[in-house]
Amino acid sequence: MQLKTRRWDRRGDGGLSFTELGFGTAPLGNLYRPVPEPEAEATLDAAWEAGVRYFDTAPLYGFGLAETRLNRFLRGKRRDDYVLSTKVGRLLRPCAKGEERDGIGKFFDTPARKEVYDYGHDGVLRSFEHSLERLGADRVDILFVHDIDMRNQGGQAALDARLAEFMAGGYKALLRLRDEGVIRAIGAGVNEWEPCQWLAERGDFDLFLLAGRYTLLEQEALASFLPMAEARGIGIVLGGPYNSGILATGPKPGAFYDYAPAPQPILDRVARIEAVCARHGVRLAEAAFRFPLLHPAVVSVIPGGASPAEMAANARAASAAIPPALWAELKAEGLMREDAPTGGAA
Repeated sequence: MQLKTRRWDRRGDGGLSFTELGFGTAPLGNLYRPVPEPEAEATLDAAWEAGVRYFDTAPLYGFGLAETRLNRFLRGKRRDDYVLSTKVGRLLRPCAKGEERDGIGKFFDTPARKEVYDYGHDGVLRSFEHSLERLGADRVDILFVHDIDMRNQGGQAALDARLAEFMAGGYKALLRLRDEGVIRAIGAGVNEWEPCQWLAERGDFDLFLLAGRYTLLEQEALASFLPMAEARGIGIVLGGPYNSGILATGPKPGAFYDYAPAPQPILDRVARIEAVCARHGVRLAEAAFRFPLLHPAVVSVIPGGASPAEMAANARAASAAIPPALWAELKAEGLMREDAPTGGAA
């Protein structure tokens, strides 16, 4: 399959070419359930066969497991045929005797490791070095500083301290790696748009991986951050287009929203969105996938996939044609912001 691609070239050096459908590897880190090795390999093979050429990973995903699974998969691929991103901000250390590993109840069957936040200069360089070893790679294209947001740091004061730590140390390390040509682009991978804007206002960032915050359900990033990104040529990789599941499964009992069971107001809103989609003969997941790509700053959408069947569903959504009347009706029903882009390439 030939997926559509989008070129990002903010720095005038040829940039990077992203497939509109990318592959987020958190599920292959055994997020929420263990994924047997043959199933993980088959899922990655299905992604490649579908035309996916952008792969995103992180040390957190399975505490190194996702990176090592990518190592085996990418080893036989020509390096210039794909774009690869990983993340910094956490170091992994083995558990001491009798020490409980991190991630219990979220990541399953992973190495027994503890995560240590480190956004300083040397910590970022060590994290990058360790990722290269796990990936078996001599380079990655993009380094995102990971989870420097309220959700993960536990409050505004703690986040402010981490942001200050990063700008004083880790940011300078990323600039150096980019200036030396070791990486092509730098940015942040977070669950909130506000830290992205804070960073963009204070530094020279290329791309942001924004998870779950520009979707059919949430468009607050249009207020200020996304216009800023577009004006500055900053690319947006959109993670979590299904808001942790509900925009793929629909408002069924037990549907997940933002990593937890969806509350009733969200279930009700998704039911209304799904009804509009049905009137236009469109699957909810297809509209959810295509919607972010209507924004000119978005370069790729990276839903997770933990099985070949999920990968096939993502590929179908990526190639879906959405009638403009669907977006118009969502706006008319108050289910989409009036300033949400609804034209262009998607």
